[in-house]
Amino acid sequence: MVTSEKNPDAMVPDIHPSVPDGGWGWMVVLAGFMQTALVFGVIRSFGVFFVEFVAYFGETSSAVSWVISAGVAILQFASPMGSALSSRYGARPVVMAAGSLASLGLLLASFSTSLTHLYLSIGLVAGLGWALVFTPSMAAVAHYFEKRRTLATGLAVSGAGVSSLAFSPIFQYLVGLYGWQGALLLLSGMSLNLLAAGALLRPLVSEGDQSTSEKSTNSHWLGTLASLFALELLHHGPFMRYVLVFVLVDTGYFVPYAHLVAHAREVGCDEYEAAFIMSAAAVADMFGRVFAGWLADSRVFGRLVHSLTLWTILTGFSLTLLPLGHSFSSLMPLGIGYGVFAGALVPLQFASLVEIVGTGYLLGAIGLMHMLESVGALLGTPLSGWLRDMTGNYTVSFITSGVFLLAGALVLFTLPNYFSCSKPLETRTRRAMQPQGQETFALTRITDQKRDLFQAEKETC
Repeated sequence: MVTSEKNPDAMVPDIHPSVPDGGWGWMVVLAGFMQTALVFGVIRSFGVFFVEFVAYFGETSSAVSWVISAGVAILQFASPMGSALSSRYGARPVVMAAGSLASLGLLLASFSTSLTHLYLSIGLVAGLGWALVFTPSMAAVAHYFEKRRTLATGLAVSGAGVSSLAFSPIFQYLVGLYGWQGALLLLSGMSLNLLAAGALLRPLVSEGDQSTSEKSTNSHWLGTLASLFALELLHHGPFMRYVLVFVLVDTGYFVPYAHLVAHAREVGCDEYEAAFIMSAAAVADMFGRVFAGWLADSRVFGRLVHSLTLWTILTGFSLTLLPLGHSFSSLMPLGIGYGVFAGALVPLQFASLVEIVGTGYLLGAIGLMHMLESVGALLGTPLSGWLRDMTGNYTVSFITSGVFLLAGALVLFTLPNYFSCSKPLETRTRRAMQPQGQETFALTRITDQKRDLFQAEKETC
């Protein structure tokens, strides 16, 4: 245990005695870059396969939309499992095993003869693998950095933009050369690189210090389970409102990645022009993630949550403008605009979470947040496909998606002390931290640490 410099009386668990803000942390950032490239880069480039699935299986856009929507939903819903397994066994073995699972799901998908097979292979198996990859890697980046945390997170998540730049035209080429089955088979082999990325996740401190294997055998199993999954956060008002924000955001956020290619084809773009629009949006997305990370760390807007609000509003407006694109030349700048704003939103989602719960709860908070926001990801893309089937085009789909993001921005205004320019006192939030699995935790009673967590939501510097 160490004492807080700002509050010597407050005891802070010595989970991370020093934050490197560099060193091996940059290799952890590289691992995060590779993982987001091979998870979200694949998800965002799946619009190429969407067109092929509709034609091959003869199903509606709404029915096919459930393939990738289910994968994203499982990715998010199973994130607490990634948090719990990482707390128990460490991030490295969990991520490496998850990479194998993601590759297996895509391999099985290449043999699909019905949409049900795709739901199970991509939605369930690959989605579960993606879930166990993402949460531990993002938490590892946050633990290795403090002063440059948002920039480091932005660099890590920019892998999705880089891979989308390459994947959309490559997938289109592979589909044309080998069919969608052969393309998925090759994609399965690419996903095995997640094992190499996982090997880079060196623990900052001995992971045995946080492992439940060393906790007292007298700990009640409910307390151990609750602490592994950080269930006390379900009673934390600001955290739950923050989760609501991203339930709304996710309902609209993933729609262009599933349907922008199809919309481009409908307005007269050929298959390679449509793929190129997605590639240009991916470049813009990559720029947005890094730029937003740098801008947030410079504290131009005072607090991270203020930057998050700005980018959420701009992303919502850019979505509502996509229907104005009726040709390749008009869709390109709209797609680039969406890419910049949507990319900028991502690193702020995770960096701002530290202001809400502190570093000690970050791993569990990311897992719970992803699980709860999966509702939006699960419903958003099929809702967009259903609206397209009902109206005959994607105009209402994109406008509705933008409205969901704008609604999420409004919820951000309800966070405690939102209109204060002072950064919340993170060290006081950290007073609530306990090493995961501590035997003094009881799910059914409010402890002093939980009261401190509730109190922290009201404090500013």
